[in-house]
Amino acid sequence: MQRAIFLDRDGTMIAEANYLRDPDQVKIFPATRVGLKKLGDAGFKLFIVSNQSGVGRGYFTMEDVEKVNERLLGELAHDGIRIEKIYVAPEKPEDPSRGRKPSPQFLFDARDEFGLDLAQSFMIGDKLIDLECGWNAGVKKSILVRTGYGAKTEKESPEPVSRAVVANDLDQAAERILSNFFTG
Repeated sequence: MQRAIFLDRDGTMIAEANYLRDPDQVKIFPATRVGLKKLGDAGFKLFIVSNQSGVGRGYFTMEDVEKVNERLLGELAHDGIRIEKIYVAPEKPEDPSRGRKPSPQFLFDARDEFGLDLAQSFMIGDKLIDLECGWNAGVKKSILVRTGYGAKTEKESPEPVSRAVVANDLDQAAERILSNFFTG
């Protein structure tokens, strides 16, 4: 069984942009490239799990989301980083959704499709719903990064965040995974 890293996109991997729809506005955090390279080189499969309610709200289309994702994947590929699959929940928060975080459904889908061991996998994000998604799926650990909304989440939700690992960015998250949780 393979280990995986599940990543939120906006605010975790790339700079938060209000309802990002333009690929030219993709700004990858430098720590994203470094951290994901370390995790990929250590044998973790990498996945993105993203709520994109702007689609459901009519602010942009799934085609816009795909163009942003293509830009992100292309940029990461230049550094030898491979994302196995991107799971997107386009619904508004109040609408029924199969996979919208904190639902663990996309992690279960990835487990079934890619033969993953969720108990040896990690969820990384900048919001409480990202952490909850990981906990709901039974991952080894959910990790909050202080990028995006992460510092605010840490300050406003100290009790639930105390169950998570907290890191400044994806590089520090990778270091914590590889030094504290990696079991060969």
